[in-house]
Amino acid sequence: MKSQIEKRLADLKSEHEAGQKMLAELDAKRTGLVQTMLRIEGAMQVLQELLPADEANNATVTNLPHAAR
Repeated sequence: MKSQIEKRLADLKSEHEAGQKMLAELDAKRTGLVQTMLRIEGAMQVLQELLPADEANNATVTNLPHAAR
């Protein structure tokens, strides 16, 4: 009986360690993805600011003269 408990405990420790490793990998991937998304959003903002003001205003949904129709 004791050997079965020790075996099960060893198995659970191994599973727990694998889960911790997987969680650390996912956290690192999430951090990388967040950084990538921030860079993309920054690039989008720069490109939108480079558009002529008139085109940028017409591209928005909140253009009031067109929205009121």
